[in-house]
Amino acid sequence: MVKAGMTNKNVGVDIPDRRGRTGLDRTGLDLTGNPRVKVRDVKLLSCHWYVERTTTFDFQHADGTWSTQERETHDRGNGATVLLYDTARETVLLTRQFRYPVYVNGHADGMLVETPGGLLDEEDEHPEVAVRREVVEETGHTIGDIQHVFDVYMSPGSVTERISFFAAPYSPSTRTHEGGGLDEEGEDIELVELPFRRALEMIRSGEIADAKTIMLLQWAALEGPFRA
Repeated sequence: MVKAGMTNKNVGVDIPDRRGRTGLDRTGLDLTGNPRVKVRDVKLLSCHWYVERTTTFDFQHADGTWSTQERETHDRGNGATVLLYDTARETVLLTRQFRYPVYVNGHADGMLVETPGGLLDEEDEHPEVAVRREVVEETGHTIGDIQHVFDVYMSPGSVTERISFFAAPYSPSTRTHEGGGLDEEGEDIELVELPFRRALEMIRSGEIADAKTIMLLQWAALEGPFRA
């Protein structure tokens, strides 16, 4: 609840936002890892669910001169995703769901084919824990052995998110739940099982246009379970 005499400008600063966070205007002020960067000011623009900030900092160029710059960042937390594969049947298990941001930016129907995954529930949640949970929720499969592939910043010009990529085997016997996503989060997720070679063809045709999915499929062909 916002106290009398205080405005919504204080939410996320000294009043907890909907996720119980405060001090969101302090992020970045204590950074010391790069002596060529001095953060001067952080303004909180929004913290409805994700966090938008404008940060002003001084940057030292290669020739020794300094300039003052301003950047907006979109902080949605970090995430994890996994490629589910079956080498015996030479298949992969993907998902299809509606993504409004791609729909409004030129995708024909917004129904994106993707590897399962999602955001970490808390900042200190381990990515492997998060991705195992997401696989059960989205696909209904409970995975066993899992391989960490790499960690990637997906859009470093403005988005802070770091995604941890994994790969894990699946089979008909690992299906333990219904899957399909969570009703309370408005999810309506369809399972898409494909021959691996067909999935690669869908990259070329544009039927698969999700970056994380393309990266994991190409990893699987070059270094992973389907390498020559």
